Amino acid sequence: MAANADPLTTPLLGIDRLVRNVRHGRFERTLSALTAAGAVVTAAEIYFEHDKASFGNPWMWSPVALGPIGAAAGIAGVASDRAAKTALPIASAAILANGLQGTYLHARAVAQKPGGWRNWRYNVEMGPPLLAPLLVTLVGGMGLVASVLRREK
Repeated sequence: MAANADPLTTPLLGIDRLVRNVRHGRFERTLSALTAAGAVVTAAEIYFEHDKASFGNPWMWSPVALGPIGAAAGIAGVASDRAAKTALPIASAAILANGLQGTYLHARAVAQKPGGWRNWRYNVEMGPPLLAPLLVTLVGGMGLVASVLRREK
């Protein structure tokens, strides 16, 4: 890059472009939008998977209900700096906590299957997906990271 080149208009590729966007506050909106999209996709997938289990435990509804809340907070975070610093971290923290709770509940359900953890290979394959709730925590984590990034002026 030339010494007098404008760093915002000089074309960059790959990781250099990502780093520039983070440094100049452009990544907050992108991550807020990704949080909104991730919340919708994961809530829909969770709905279908929990519907297969007939929503046997009332807690199965919580990640489904948190999906639209996370989506609304993510969209608000794209539109408003204030929402990105208030609503988005609250919704994201709830989603993250719910993902950790889901991991615990899925592990407990695997343990309750015949043979419990002694028969772990079969029970993990045939029981509730043990690691799937951790994907929900990623959506919550993205929202929390978006809320601490600075915003473009």
